[in-house]
Amino acid sequence: MRTITQTALGDPDVLHQAEAERPEPGVGQVLVAVHAAGVNPTDWKHRRHGYFLGQPPFTLGWDVSGTVEAVGPGVSLLAPGDEVFGMLPYPQGAGAHAEYVTGPARAFAPKPAALSHVEAAALPLVSLTAWQALVDTARVRPGQRVLVHAAAGGVGHVAVQIAKARGAYVIGTASAAKHDVVRGLGADEVIDYRTADFVKEARDIDVVLDPLGGEDRLRSLETLRPGGVLVSILPQGLEGLAERAAELGVTAKTMIVEHDQAGMAAIAALAESGQLRAHVSGTYPLAEAAGAHAEGETGRVVGKLVLTVRP
Repeated sequence: MRTITQTALGDPDVLHQAEAERPEPGVGQVLVAVHAAGVNPTDWKHRRHGYFLGQPPFTLGWDVSGTVEAVGPGVSLLAPGDEVFGMLPYPQGAGAHAEYVTGPARAFAPKPAALSHVEAAALPLVSLTAWQALVDTARVRPGQRVLVHAAAGGVGHVAVQIAKARGAYVIGTASAAKHDVVRGLGADEVIDYRTADFVKEARDIDVVLDPLGGEDRLRSLETLRPGGVLVSILPQGLEGLAERAAELGVTAKTMIVEHDQAGMAAIAALAESGQLRAHVSGTYPLAEAAGAHAEGETGRVVGKLVLTVRP
């Protein structure tokens, strides 16, 4: 099978297409023929720095949409021919940027019939991140005020939609050029972080979703009402976060996304009902994965980029 691999850390040009043996599903696993695979910031960060994966060689990619090719012993919920989408176990389960992948059967859910493979491949990692942050961790309720940073980004643009589906009043931050997109996703207010101070503009917030880290994460605590919660999806650079939250009478939590069949089923239901859609800014053939990485690293992408593997 074709796969995108790297033997060194660095710029996008370290990525190259190679041939590898098609994997076989083990106990509790399925083999999926990949039709499309999402590209996320964590891909180019791992490409450049290694992070959780360490030193190459490795194949990146966690988002998958495709067709079950074979099932391993003990798999009862999926069968060959089923169209599925899901997220491979993060981080050690990477490998979606290839023609075939294996993963736990319960990392996948039936692909919504209303979505193409490209649209479905754009959803898993960002949607599970937003769902686990807003629903599982913060338990967003109707009428709450939710602040979503980087609301036009991968996680942000689905977080806006999930929060709205939960009945929240949603405020997003984004550059002015992306405001129409964010409003189109359902945001009630949009703040231009380049010209306005979000701490002054967003007040009495119940939940903040933080994909930024750094000083913005600490300052976001100031937008929360007493008892509010900030959920950060970046586990690094947490110095002083808990102490500052305690001073303000709020809570700060951090999380890393996990593969989750129940979460995928909830995401599929939102997509089927029309309450959740991925904004796909562009697609690249598998062989041109380096181009997707290069575009993603510009920071100008709205929503997601997707690699196409099969027609």
